[in-house]
Amino acid sequence: MMHRTAEFLRSCGTFYIATAEGSQPRVRPFGALDEFEGKLYLITSNKKPVFAQLTQNPKVEICGMDKDMRWIRIAATAVVDPCREAKEHMLAANPGLGRMYSADDGIMEVFYLKDAAVTLSSFAAPPESWNF
Repeated sequence: MMHRTAEFLRSCGTFYIATAEGSQPRVRPFGALDEFEGKLYLITSNKKPVFAQLTQNPKVEICGMDKDMRWIRIAATAVVDPCREAKEHMLAANPGLGRMYSADDGIMEVFYLKDAAVTLSSFAAPPESWNF
């Protein structure tokens, strides 16, 4: 089901990740993702507020909508992974990221989703739910 989730997020192009900063929710667009060793990975910079928010409170929610007006909601825990291989795999899966990051730049951070609860909804069908 993790692969189905990744494929749906890819079909959205842009999807949105919500974190918390104290009592204030924060939402921002993401687009790059990777499937590595059975986990769904995302990427950010450790210089961005989103990284500080993830390290303070790793609970995230993700939402995206595809061209057919179906939307996905994912509640999960973000786990930062310092593994160089995960970073290299992310860069290989998303070549455009090479303009901003390298696996050894000290800035690039990858994290995977743990204990993900997923709901896929549309206006035309009942919601589907799964976990990974």
